[in-house]
Amino acid sequence: MSPEEITEARRLFFGEHWRVGTIAEYLHRHPDAIKRAIGAESFVSKGRHAPSKLDPYLGFIEDTLKRYPRLRATRIHEMIVSRGFDGSVRQTRRAVKRLRPTPAAEAYLRMKTLPGEQGQVDWASFGHMTVGRAKRSLSAFIMVLSWSRGFDALFTLDQKQNNFLRGHVAAFEYFGGVPRVLLYDNLRSAVLSRLGDAIRFHPRLLEFSGHYHFEPRPVAIARGNEKGRVERAIRFLRDRFFAARTFSDIDDLNAQFRRWREEWAHARPCPGDESMTVAEALDKEREVLMPLPENRFSCDSIHAVRSGKTPYVRFDLNDYSIPFELVRKPLTLVCAEKEIRILDEGKEVARHPRSYDRRETVEDESHITALVEAKRSAGQSRGMTRLFRAVPPAKAFLERVVERSQNLATATRQLEGMLDDYGPKELEVAVEKVNERELSATSAVAQLLEQERRKRRMKPPVKVKITNDPRVRDLRVTPHRLEQYDDLAKRSSDD
Repeated sequence: MSPEEITEARRLFFGEHWRVGTIAEYLHRHPDAIKRAIGAESFVSKGRHAPSKLDPYLGFIEDTLKRYPRLRATRIHEMIVSRGFDGSVRQTRRAVKRLRPTPAAEAYLRMKTLPGEQGQVDWASFGHMTVGRAKRSLSAFIMVLSWSRGFDALFTLDQKQNNFLRGHVAAFEYFGGVPRVLLYDNLRSAVLSRLGDAIRFHPRLLEFSGHYHFEPRPVAIARGNEKGRVERAIRFLRDRFFAARTFSDIDDLNAQFRRWREEWAHARPCPGDESMTVAEALDKEREVLMPLPENRFSCDSIHAVRSGKTPYVRFDLNDYSIPFELVRKPLTLVCAEKEIRILDEGKEVARHPRSYDRRETVEDESHITALVEAKRSAGQSRGMTRLFRAVPPAKAFLERVVERSQNLATATRQLEGMLDDYGPKELEVAVEKVNERELSATSAVAQLLEQERRKRRMKPPVKVKITNDPRVRDLRVTPHRLEQYDDLAKRSSDD
């Protein structure tokens, strides 16, 4: 209600003695608004109300609220019902609202810091974005320098430790130095556990702070006002930059932020000293920041991985290929922002671009080609060795197959089948005849074998199904001449 309406409502109530409902209808306001305007609740506290069945319990309610100021009205209602009250919970709620002590507003000191002394750090969530088939969380790492209000932000697709440290490195390099103290909320990337003043920092953050020589300092629990400058920067970023903004990917979003920061965010007047802009204040603060170390801290994350029976290792729900010789062997995966490296005992064996999709297979063509060649060579080598040993003319036949650009693996497999069905002697005779005619078709060999079988009136070969157990399937028996056993029974002339 406007001040004029409040004045009119009070005049009509106290001067003309109109009823609340009449005043509400006249001023087109809700009766509760009229009650607040005339201070109707003060009449109740002064005893201007009819006797109520709740009156005997008011002292109990007031004492209970003094001991437990935040106790809910429904719980107090249960307590007085057990003591004999038979009224409604609405009566209890009105009494609790009237009697609940109002806490005194806390006063805060205005924080002042020296240039280069302090920075404040936090994560901010900005919903989700879709990458291929994956739905990724969109977050922003933000660091603010407390004196100049200069800030840097890095949008990422998760809030993991490596991105937390990447945000620090990017901010330090943008500022051109390091503040002496960084304030953190009690987030898991900085504080693993805390009991009062006993704080256990994340070991990776301690290693990082030792490299850049700053002091990590967490704020008190539930005291967000101690890092209010980064909280205001998050709100400023959310309202002034991110709202109603379109972008193609995470790199585009970060590029747009960097342009906006220079054109708008740092061009505004510096809070606390409007005689200069944030950019001018930041230039002054850069002069007193601690210098950057010579070497940049590596923010890559390291993971122990192992492949299954296929030459791939899985990371972040995507599969990355490795050399087939390393299957089922423990390896080390090093994850950077844009690429994945796989190490075997410190030696790099694979490198891939990192995928933020889901269920994607990232392959190095050389890994797959090597596996296919090894499988093909191994199968052909085993088959040819047995074939050449049992049927020597088969070598010349297969050489002719290769010369005429026919499928070597198929020809070898078919000759092996004929060797099992007809035996080495019959196959050798048939292959010699085909070689004399300089043919390269295995069907010609099969036709000769079948003609010889019919001429001898032999039964057709019967296919024997063998179990898939490789110990049985790959078992080969080399036949020997039985005359060798007769030679063992003969007595030599020296006996």
